[in-house]
Amino acid sequence: MVSTLRSADEGSATLSLGDSNSVNSNHDSISVDVDTAMRDLLEREDTDRDNLITIDDQGPKHFPLGSYSADQNSKFDVQGVYQLSNLLQELFLAKQQGLTTATVKRTQLEEDPVHRLSRLITTAWWDNLTRRLDADGIDRAAPDNLTQRRDADGIERAAPGPTKKSSLRIYVPPGAPEQFAYYSVVAKDRPALDLDVQWLPEGEMTADFIKSINSKPGILALDMEAVQLDGQPVTKRMKGAPFIVPGDRFNELYNWDACFCALGMLDYHLPVMKGIIKNFVFEVRHYGKVLNANRSYYLGRSQPPLLTWLALKTFHRTKHEPDALDILRSAILAARKEYHAWWTSTPRLDEESGLSRYRPTGKGSPPECRPIDFAHVFKPYTKKHGMTLEEVSNAYNNGTITEPDLDIFFDHDRAVRESGHDTSNRVEGVCVDLATVDLNCLLLQIENDIGSTIEAHFNNSLAITEGFGVPGDKEDAVESSHVWRERAEKRRALIDKYLWNEEKGIYLDYNTVSKKQSTAESVTCLWPLWCGAATQSQAERLVKQGLPLFECIGGLSSTSESTRGTVTEANPQKQWDYPYGWAPHQVLAWDGLRSYGFHDEADRLSYRWLHMMTETFRNWNGTVVEKYDVTQLERSHYVDAEYGNQGRNFKFAPQEGFGWTSDANLRQNGSFIHGLASMGEKAKLALAEGVSWEEFSKRGGTVSA
Repeated sequence: MVSTLRSADEGSATLSLGDSNSVNSNHDSISVDVDTAMRDLLEREDTDRDNLITIDDQGPKHFPLGSYSADQNSKFDVQGVYQLSNLLQELFLAKQQGLTTATVKRTQLEEDPVHRLSRLITTAWWDNLTRRLDADGIDRAAPDNLTQRRDADGIERAAPGPTKKSSLRIYVPPGAPEQFAYYSVVAKDRPALDLDVQWLPEGEMTADFIKSINSKPGILALDMEAVQLDGQPVTKRMKGAPFIVPGDRFNELYNWDACFCALGMLDYHLPVMKGIIKNFVFEVRHYGKVLNANRSYYLGRSQPPLLTWLALKTFHRTKHEPDALDILRSAILAARKEYHAWWTSTPRLDEESGLSRYRPTGKGSPPECRPIDFAHVFKPYTKKHGMTLEEVSNAYNNGTITEPDLDIFFDHDRAVRESGHDTSNRVEGVCVDLATVDLNCLLLQIENDIGSTIEAHFNNSLAITEGFGVPGDKEDAVESSHVWRERAEKRRALIDKYLWNEEKGIYLDYNTVSKKQSTAESVTCLWPLWCGAATQSQAERLVKQGLPLFECIGGLSSTSESTRGTVTEANPQKQWDYPYGWAPHQVLAWDGLRSYGFHDEADRLSYRWLHMMTETFRNWNGTVVEKYDVTQLERSHYVDAEYGNQGRNFKFAPQEGFGWTSDANLRQNGSFIHGLASMGEKAKLALAEGVSWEEFSKRGGTVSA
């Protein structure tokens, strides 16, 4: 079968799922009529008519595929939800390619789910998530699915911002005149794009300016390189650096999403990883920081900083390539600039404690959200002003009404979004005041990374080149490692002083206004293991007293159940609270535990997470989602809190997953590949067979390779 899903027997052997009679055939493959077979398969097996074959369907779980072959003697029976859903996916992909007949291979239907999922992540899904901002890719990369969303009846749900579908728009920073000229030619040569090319102003991106362009949002320009093509038109003389989008409704380059997605790309998509780093460096040079994402309404907001982590992982895989050291140099210079200009400057730096906080720039409610997303916030003001919910939202955002309490709420809300944990009881309503464990651990890692990299790769002397300077730099400034080692030691001491709770045996966020530790228990308390902030004694306390607060059957929950509290109308379920688990929390916990010698705990947690992902993939038509309910396995992808669950909205076959989970949905693609890398064949086979952690451990199974 010709398909974007390469057959299971290409390149490597397929593990057996056990019973070889699960598919009965006297042939290894069969040629069938695509439309007829797909129609009858859905009619027979898709009993809930959602265009998927899952464990919810009540069909016979048996399909005589041989009867659809021209060979009347062919016997090819497909049995079981997993193989029936694989058949549906293969038929759908054949139909997408315009095939009327297709050869279905037995190996495609029997392929073990661990192998199939890892194969899709590494060979198929990433291509659907890759973008470039050049003439060949801008029509795919520029559309904004957040501010231009429509309900099923076609009514626009834009908030606050455009009230009708806008043209494509790109904003170019003043330091990139060659890009402005390039996109102007693209707009002229391709009028059907309706591309609006705009300059950003010189100087600081203030809250007032960012708000002023919320009504005309656009994509922000990223890195491009000149291409030497003599005689070619201008639109072929520059090429955009590739990047990854998370998938589903997220169609822009996100900061920490891309970093965790990269875990699933290390062995297969290094050019894209290098492109992501180049784009991040471009953002720091021209926008002052790695942005939350490259949209105009994110100009005042970043996300958890992971640039050095990503750059070093990429360098270790590409150091034999001629441009590897130059890319690493630019990444370290960009990380240094962002560190000084954003993360350790006013108002993010708390001068008294010496720790940093999430404090982005902005005014009003976030344009990427709808008024209904803040119904509980705006509702009290509807009666006060005699307005509808949408009218209150619009009046507040255009300045017709002023409400100081709303200003405070949205200051915290923007900080929550910059933290990446939008939303959670842990940070809601207090985030701008918190020196969080996670941010300060990330900054400690950056300090360690910059210091060790300058020493190991730049002979302990790194010149600060044009575009990367910060106020206070001397002419011909040079960085050495010892300054960064001193910063790291200082932050390590501050983390111990302000964030460690001796009684609970865990790390807690510190409120820089109340001068007290937060009581909220977050799984980010394990991040000091990842960055090396904990002593061995503290690590042992964390494992003994902290880990049980978050460990569930499917991995780690984002917060403890007590921090989530009882769900009520006044305390609705948040997506970054218990019982939901996210890929970044799993990955950093595994790596941190292993670095302190807790291999058994890391193995157990990684097995739990991958088992949950594999069972969801097996039982729900190849589903991989953004987040999971880690307290149960049967319907762990059924997450309805706040924005729902990205990665569930497909028919017939998933074609991208979600990035960091399958790291499908971008975030998850990476965690799956990262977890598999530490597993031996017995553990992988057990996952393929659907063996739970409890059963695997009873058998005396060993996870590590």
